[in-house]
Amino acid sequence: MSVRPPSAGTNAPLLRLFIAGNTPGARRARESSTELIEALEGNARIEIVDIFEHPAEAERAGILATPTLSDDSVAPPRRLVGDISNTIQVLEYFGYRKKDSDS
Repeated sequence: MSVRPPSAGTNAPLLRLFIAGNTPGARRARESSTELIEALEGNARIEIVDIFEHPAEAERAGILATPTLSDDSVAPPRRLVGDISNTIQVLEYFGYRKKDSDS
């Protein structure tokens, strides 16, 4: 899954959501990632990485806490650690705008 910023070209960036197993926080993060994709009308791709199943990938990325949503398309990567349930704030943080915002 990839996310296209408002002025994106053909290469949409990839967001990665690092979670730890099936904890309540991991389940909430998965649900929130679905809401993010819906807010971007399906123009989003979020790869979910369980650090218990792929510890080397988490170590390579320097992930110290979960859940962490990471945009690795920029240098240095932009990361948001913790609750990602406020879709509007998350989209603003990463520089994406919700399409047809109600506000």
